[in-house]
Amino acid sequence: MKKKFLTCLLTAAMTAALLAGCGSKPAETPADAKEPPAQQEQTPEAPAAAEDPDGQKPEEQQEGNEGQTEEPEAAAGEKTGVTVRIGGLSGPTSMGLVKLMEDNEAGNTRNTYEFAELTTDPSAFVAPLAQGEIDIAAVPSNLASVIYNNTQGGVKLLAVNTLGVLSIVERGDSIQSFEDLKGKTIYATGQGATPEYTLRYLMQENGMDPDGDLTIQWCADTTEALSYLTADESAIAMLPQPFVTVAMGKVQGLRVALDLNDVWEELDNGCRLITGVLVVRSAFAEENPQALEAFMEEYEASVSFVSQDAAHTAELIEKYGIVPAAVAEKALPGCHLTFEKGAQMKASASGYLKILFDQNPASVGGTMPGDDFYYGAE
Repeated sequence: MKKKFLTCLLTAAMTAALLAGCGSKPAETPADAKEPPAQQEQTPEAPAAAEDPDGQKPEEQQEGNEGQTEEPEAAAGEKTGVTVRIGGLSGPTSMGLVKLMEDNEAGNTRNTYEFAELTTDPSAFVAPLAQGEIDIAAVPSNLASVIYNNTQGGVKLLAVNTLGVLSIVERGDSIQSFEDLKGKTIYATGQGATPEYTLRYLMQENGMDPDGDLTIQWCADTTEALSYLTADESAIAMLPQPFVTVAMGKVQGLRVALDLNDVWEELDNGCRLITGVLVVRSAFAEENPQALEAFMEEYEASVSFVSQDAAHTAELIEKYGIVPAAVAEKALPGCHLTFEKGAQMKASASGYLKILFDQNPASVGGTMPGDDFYYGAE
C-alpha cells in the first residue's frame, strides 16, 4: 500500500514538473551555472520533474518519524537538541540557505542541521518527504501546492524565499517597456509551465493579447535560446537567473531590458511573482514547534546576511555547489531573494497560486490549497 502511495506521488511530481516553471526542465539551466533545470528556479529556480509533492498518511508519518524523540524544552538562545533535515534545489531557491549552512558547520546554530545533497530534480524530494527522511525543503512555489494536494495536507508552506527570476534580454535597445514587446518574437523556455503562465498573465495585465500580439518561439532549453541570441543581433529572449548572467558573459552586448519581477510589482495586484518557497512536513511542525521557530529565526538571519554581503555570499554559493562565485555575485540582485512568513506570505502566495490555477489548475495540483497550508498565518 505504501509502495503504491509513493508511486502515485512520484507520478504526480513528474506531471507537476512539466507544469512548473521555477525549477524545471533541465534544459532551462546552464550546465556551467549548475542551475536547477528550468528552475527559473525557476526557476530559474524551472525542472524536468515536477515541483515537489510531499507529505504522508498518518501511518506513513509515524513510520518516517521512528527513532525521533519529542522535542526537548529549550530556553531562548539555547540548543534545542533537535536535528532538522533540509533538502534544496541547486539554484536560487537554496541561495538564502548558504550562511545557515556555514553557521551550522561552525556549530553556531541552535538546531543541528543535516543538508541533503543539492539537486536539480525536484521529484527527488518526493519519497524522502513522504517517508519522513527530510523535514524542510526549498522547492518551486507551485510544487509546494502540488505536494500539499497530493498528500492531503502532508506539508505546509513555511516561507516565501525567492521572487521572480525571469528577465527579457536583448543585444540592442528596442525594448524599453513591456509594451515594446508587442509585435516582437521572443525565444523562451518553460512552455506549459510557470514561465509561460507568467508571461501570458503580464501580457493580459498590460492590455496585450497573448495569442496575437507576440510570437513566442519555445526552445527545448536555455542553450537553444542562447544560440538564437548569438546568431541574431536583433533576437530577444526570456531567460532565468543565473543563466541570464552566464549568457551575458558569452554574448557581447547582451543586456537585461526588463526584469519581469519589476514588471510584476508595477501591477500592484496584491500578490507577488514567486519562484521558490520553503515547505515543512506537517508532522514535524506539530512535533517540534520550538525547533521550527529556531530554524525560522536562523534562516531569516541567513537571508539577511545574503542580502547584505554579496561577495562572501557568492563564495559560499560556490562552496556549496550551486553556481560559481563569479556568476553568483552578479546574478544575486536578479534572483530577488526574500523572506516572507505568516500573513504576508499567505497574501503573496495565495494570490500567485490563484493566477496559476486560473490558467491551468493542474499547475497547483488541481485545487487551491486550504488555509491550513499556510504555516503561522492564522
